Amino acid sequence: MVIQFNTDNNIAGSERLNAYFTGVITDALSRFGSQITRIEVHLTDENGSKETRNDQRCMLEAKLEGLKPIAVTNNADTLEQAVKGAIDKLKASLETTLGRLKTY
Repeated sequence: MVIQFNTDNNIAGSERLNAYFTGVITDALSRFGSQITRIEVHLTDENGSKETRNDQRCMLEAKLEGLKPIAVTNNADTLEQAVKGAIDKLKASLETTLGRLKTY
C-alpha cells in the first residue's frame, strides 16, 4: 500500500508529519492492505491563519484493486483529529464495500 500526501499552502508537509501519519494510516488499515493499492491523503487548513473550529480537513482516497476509489472527508480542530476521523470513516466504508463483495 502506497501512501501519498498532499497539503495546501497553510500546512507544512514535513517528513516527520508524513512519517507519523503514514504509521497511523498503515496500522489502522492493515487488514485491508491486500485490497488497497494506494491511499491519497489531502490535508488542508480551510481558514488559513485564522483560529476557528473544525477548519482542519483531511480527505482520504483509497484506490482499490479492481474497484472504484473510495473517498471520505473529515473536518476537526486539529490535523490529528481530522486524520483519525477520516480513517474511521474510511474503515466503515471499506467494510461495507468489501463486505458486499464477499456476500455475492
